[in-house]
Amino acid sequence: MPNPATMIDLRSDVKSQPTPAMRKAMAEAVVGDDAAGEDPTVAELERRAAEITGKQAAVFVTSGTQGNLVALLSLTRPGEEMIADEKAHLIHYEGGGCTRIAGLLPRLLPCRQGCLEPGEVAKAISKGSTVRGRTGVVVMENTHNLAGGVAVAPERLRAVAEVAWEAGVRVHLDGARIFNAAVALGQPVADFTRWCDTVTFCFSKSLGAPAGSVVCGDAEVIEQARAHRRMLGGAMRQAGHLAAAALVALDTMVERLAEDHRHARQIAETLATLPGVEIDLTLVQTNMVFFHLRREDISPEQFTEAMRQRGILISGTEPRQGYFRLVTHHNIDDAATQMVCEAFRETLGVAGC
Repeated sequence: MPNPATMIDLRSDVKSQPTPAMRKAMAEAVVGDDAAGEDPTVAELERRAAEITGKQAAVFVTSGTQGNLVALLSLTRPGEEMIADEKAHLIHYEGGGCTRIAGLLPRLLPCRQGCLEPGEVAKAISKGSTVRGRTGVVVMENTHNLAGGVAVAPERLRAVAEVAWEAGVRVHLDGARIFNAAVALGQPVADFTRWCDTVTFCFSKSLGAPAGSVVCGDAEVIEQARAHRRMLGGAMRQAGHLAAAALVALDTMVERLAEDHRHARQIAETLATLPGVEIDLTLVQTNMVFFHLRREDISPEQFTEAMRQRGILISGTEPRQGYFRLVTHHNIDDAATQMVCEAFRETLGVAGC
């Protein structure tokens, strides 16, 4: 039986562990009552986040799901429509908060390589009538999870944002892994975030901190976001312990994301050599690898268990149908990547590829 403490966990980058520097910063953090605006470490994190994204202000929240929801609550009114793509994370994995709490009607459109098409957005925008709500917000995602972890270029975000703004519609960017997009495309984060009114990004995914996300936008919207955070139970007290780890993440974890991307590519190229594995290498742009296992001699459940017995944890978007997602992170180093590649070759019955 593999030791859980030594398992190589590819199920998500949220499975990564805080670094020693993060743990030290958390222990030594100067903290206060953040719910009352008195935590200096949280204040510094919010200042840094606003500066990085080119926004006026920011608010620290417990999670990306909460961040997306408080942004939507701050940008819209109940009964309005929300344009998003049919694979959006906030549609599939955030508990339906956009409808159940924000009262928005999702109008879902197809996406091409992780981004909405400007022409389709223009046609979908509603000015509102007695039978249909007006469009209150357009939501984009970068990197885009279910589109393969692809990095969406700023010019594509711009094309959609300009259509929305021309119609008087706000734009929100779910940038949970925006730093991966920035590193993959070699551009600063602000080049992406200038094409939205609000943006969330996460500290506990590829950046490796234990918890927390941030919402950035103009000062008025962020003031509303603070009120909505309170309503949702997200106003914390001595949150500086978490913010301290997030500050270390911003200082130490961004440039090294290129290593995660390289490891993902190495794993993907190994999988592409194996029989019964369908994979589109053009979509492997950041730290995610999506593939479809189509083998009669090994079921998805057997495959998952065989990898677990080799000390590697994997999961999928639809694992019972053989659709898997692997996510690299800072705990997956060169040696672990090599072990993963060897395990795939052994498990799928092909050696020396």
